[in-house]
Amino acid sequence: MGEKSRSGGCCGWFLVLVILAVIVVAIVLVVKKRTDNSSDHPAPIPGPPGAVVHKYGDALKVAMQFFDIQKSGKLEDNKIPWRGNSGLKDGSEAKLDLTKGMYDAGDTMKFGFPMAFTATVLSWSILEYGDQMDTVGQLQPAQDNLRWITDYLVNAHPSENVLYIQVGDPEKDHKCWERPEAMTMERPLTQINTSSPGTEVAAETAAAMASASLVFKTSDSEYSSKLLKHAKQLFGFADKYRVSYSESIPEVQTYYNSTGYGDELLWAASWLFHATGDRTYLDYVTGENGKDFANWGSPTWFSWDNKLAGTQVLLSRLSFFGAKGVSDNSGLRGYRKTAEAVICGLLPGSPSATKSRTDDGLIWVSQWNALQHPVASAFLAALYSDYMLTTRTAKVSCSGKSYTPADIRKFVKSQADYVLGDNPMKMSYLVGYGDKYPQYVHHRGASIPADAKTGCTDGFKWLESTKPNPNVATGALVGGPFLNESYIDSRNNSMQAEPSTYNSAVLVGLLSSLVTTSSAVQSLS
Repeated sequence: MGEKSRSGGCCGWFLVLVILAVIVVAIVLVVKKRTDNSSDHPAPIPGPPGAVVHKYGDALKVAMQFFDIQKSGKLEDNKIPWRGNSGLKDGSEAKLDLTKGMYDAGDTMKFGFPMAFTATVLSWSILEYGDQMDTVGQLQPAQDNLRWITDYLVNAHPSENVLYIQVGDPEKDHKCWERPEAMTMERPLTQINTSSPGTEVAAETAAAMASASLVFKTSDSEYSSKLLKHAKQLFGFADKYRVSYSESIPEVQTYYNSTGYGDELLWAASWLFHATGDRTYLDYVTGENGKDFANWGSPTWFSWDNKLAGTQVLLSRLSFFGAKGVSDNSGLRGYRKTAEAVICGLLPGSPSATKSRTDDGLIWVSQWNALQHPVASAFLAALYSDYMLTTRTAKVSCSGKSYTPADIRKFVKSQADYVLGDNPMKMSYLVGYGDKYPQYVHHRGASIPADAKTGCTDGFKWLESTKPNPNVATGALVGGPFLNESYIDSRNNSMQAEPSTYNSAVLVGLLSSLVTTSSAVQSLS
């Protein structure tokens, strides 16, 4: 009796276990099926800014400080103890006040082309992610930094067809190593006009003015209107006198050579449409000019020289959000399709994924200033992902393979995290962030003690010094790693160790997108 009872009990428990196993397998299969089909169901729309991700919030606070380091002119409420007033006579030979603006990198030059791009990207970042910047107290600093540049750009445009595009002689500037506060060299001015046009720099400055007019539209309507007036005039000048500034002024080719002006014309017109709602600007980008310059279907890299990918993402928001009377525009479909191609090229595992990346997954295109492309790419991807989320667009198709906004955001974070220290060097490329970051940044002001007395050439001893910089260039994003993911921390290594304001502008946009989640604004105007 006892043995039979135990045998029956074992069989019963065995049957119970089998049934439970069947149930568990069925649940797993159902969950897997739902997961596999999740791309068909859009994610919930993000609400107002949520919980702050402190890593990105802290990094944003650091990155924003670099603009204060780069300011020229009489500094207001100066927060950088080793910086002071500089360039106080800039523009005097033309009886203009060109004292403001920002030095482009580690030197003391004011180059209008990349400076205007810096302003445009800062404006875009504020317009898209201002609420997220505000959660960590960075909206006002961003607006102040933007205005420091646009004040300069307004003064650099004294008449309809004249724009001053450069302050300083780069050849002489690069033969000196001195703090901007101690500059003794002449600061000649370079201008474009009807005799020596410069379509791309005029158009980029128009884009900066138009986008900034949107930023200040509510807080300072008079200033906003002034910016928009300058933007319209500069765009007209750029479009009427179509000549590259690299041809008109060959000397600029050594530093910021332009590879073409078509992208800037489309970029500027796109911003003017957002700022004015005037359909003629939309017709401009979707008609013959689009056919001539948009390069639809061919993804490109977003940078100070090429704005096509940025234009494609900017215009895609019109079709995403169904702007009245424009969402079914065939030209806009071309821009959105190309924007999708840009995104598909960035996503690892995508059938059309670019091979231009390191073993650890960082987008890598050029050994000079290597971080400009991954940071800019991630910024555009963040925007596109947020457009998808807000409009409940479930997926983007890349040659038959689908990706969700979450997939895109994963890529965005991977690039940001690499910059902040998740890389083979275990080093943050953002100076002042984390425990380990570059100590020998290629930057005149950072490398020379604030109380040092130097002239033009005797300051080179600080360039050659083996000691770390006496001043920390907080917020500087250095050029970045080589393809093999190595970094040589040397002041003479300008290829890797020099920061720039235009890289910082895109980084601010990227970090702002990650500080917290929030739905995208329906309209930039």
